[in-house]
Amino acid sequence: MNILLTAAGKVAEFETYTNLLLQKLFDGSLFIVRKIIIVLLIWLIGKKLIKILQNFLSKTFDRAHMDISLSKFLLSLSKFLLYAVLAVSIISAVGIETSSLVTLIGSLGLTVGLSLQGSLSNFAGGVLLLLFKPFKVGDYIVACGCEGTVQVIDLLYTKLATVDNKTVTLPNGTLANSNITNVASEPVRRVDISIGVSYNTDLKKAKSVLETVIRKNENVLTDHDIIVFVDALGDSSITLTTRCWTASEHYWDTVWALRENYKEAFDENKISIPFPQMDVTIKQ
Repeated sequence: MNILLTAAGKVAEFETYTNLLLQKLFDGSLFIVRKIIIVLLIWLIGKKLIKILQNFLSKTFDRAHMDISLSKFLLSLSKFLLYAVLAVSIISAVGIETSSLVTLIGSLGLTVGLSLQGSLSNFAGGVLLLLFKPFKVGDYIVACGCEGTVQVIDLLYTKLATVDNKTVTLPNGTLANSNITNVASEPVRRVDISIGVSYNTDLKKAKSVLETVIRKNENVLTDHDIIVFVDALGDSSITLTTRCWTASEHYWDTVWALRENYKEAFDENKISIPFPQMDVTIKQ
């Protein structure tokens, strides 16, 4: 009889433990299911909010006529940051402590930043160039000892095409901290050309010849000032300087044509252009 009672007690105890285990498994399953549902809800709602915010930022950048390279970069950066915030929110909702994770990410970011100082400087320079726009693609600029037509403005580098068809790549960090001359920023440019004549030249005639040549050039803007004046009295010549205006895209064609036409006109009018000479005396 005692054996039967003992066995019945063991069975009841086993059933109790089994019920407790099943209850814990059930509660744990419900907890996991709730966490999964919460994570899915945060993920779906977060994605929807990120998409709405991205569309809002895109329309704002379009209305502000922001440079396409800068707007794409800012949209990508904002998307990355928003998804990072969403990931941290999900981890926090699961119940994982996020303070150590944030500290780890911060330390990793500092390490990467120190190892990529040059690239970060170029990156910051690229943002400044795209934001303040000292020049744009197609402009002819002079900077960092180089000059050429801007072909590409990236976030790290700017590429120029020189007049002899070479490609010059300039780091944006250096470029943003340098003096930049944008030759093509204005629609018209002044053409200054100096030419020397001998001291026995009739200056009025020489100036008249030069002015006639200027007015015949089709690229010269006749509604702007045309000036011919004595610029300097040199050791062996008088320097005459001409000033006129032309469209920026015709600048070099105008310079080259006027230089050639000046020489031809002086030859036709018997006006000499002095050049250095040396007299050598040989003693016998």
